[in-house]
Amino acid sequence: MSTPISLDLPPATRRVTVETVRGTFAVLEARPEADTAGPAGLGTALLVPGYTGSKEDFILVLGRLAAAGRRVLAVDMRGQYQTPGPDDPGAYNPGQLGADVAALATATGAVHLLGHSFGGLVAREAVLGGGCAPASLTLMCSGPAALPGPRAQELRFMLSLIAGTEPAGLRGKIAEIWHEVLEPQAIADGTPAPIIAFLKERMLANSPAGLATMARHLLAAPDKTGQLAGCGVPELVLYGADDNAWPPSQQAEMAARLSASRVVIPGAAHSPAVEAPAATADALTSFWNAAERDSVPATPRQASQLR
Repeated sequence: MSTPISLDLPPATRRVTVETVRGTFAVLEARPEADTAGPAGLGTALLVPGYTGSKEDFILVLGRLAAAGRRVLAVDMRGQYQTPGPDDPGAYNPGQLGADVAALATATGAVHLLGHSFGGLVAREAVLGGGCAPASLTLMCSGPAALPGPRAQELRFMLSLIAGTEPAGLRGKIAEIWHEVLEPQAIADGTPAPIIAFLKERMLANSPAGLATMARHLLAAPDKTGQLAGCGVPELVLYGADDNAWPPSQQAEMAARLSASRVVIPGAAHSPAVEAPAATADALTSFWNAAERDSVPATPRQASQLR
């Protein structure tokens, strides 16, 4: 579970909704302040969170990224926190979620995509599905295929707790998992009470069908590195030196197979945007600036409005 350490929004950041052809999504939008606005050509970036995460996971980097002169959007995917989602499990497979991200890119004019953890599997589907042709793709702490190791064991344990539960009873089962497993863990980790209250609100707001389906896809994701390598999109593989989800060695190998840029963030594990926001924001800004220097993409038509 990704845990933000602050819920205070940076300057010039606001909570908005984005209407797309695939529904309405909750978003945090950060814009450059007047005295830090960069060249007019700087492209918008769209940040996609991971499993059990939300747009708030990016709060500590939003201000820094906007201060470099570009507009940045962090989103709740369908069924996550403040974006509603259906009860149909099929709505949460990576292909469907990737189509959502492509629609968001079109609606907002975003040209840089970033996916964190499970969000990386979703962002690659947005590219492979042909719904968008971004100027860059960043895979942050995301691997080439199914999640391995201890994190995978945690997911299997969670799925075992809900096994056999009727759809109507899933929400109550998720609440039980929060109270009996996740909340005691957060308390033991020394998480401040306001953050625990947010984590509870977020967990209980998530679609139960979405949580179960995303977990199953994380445990069974195929390796699509070869397909992604041929898509012609500049890529960055960024991860913490101590990542405890996909092993750093596996992510380094994926970067080599993609011929992608690679950045390892010292002092960070699986959530560099929380654990080392300054280094993470600097790396992203440098990569996006380089991608824009090397290629001037067509700006997607703004198909809907922020409100």
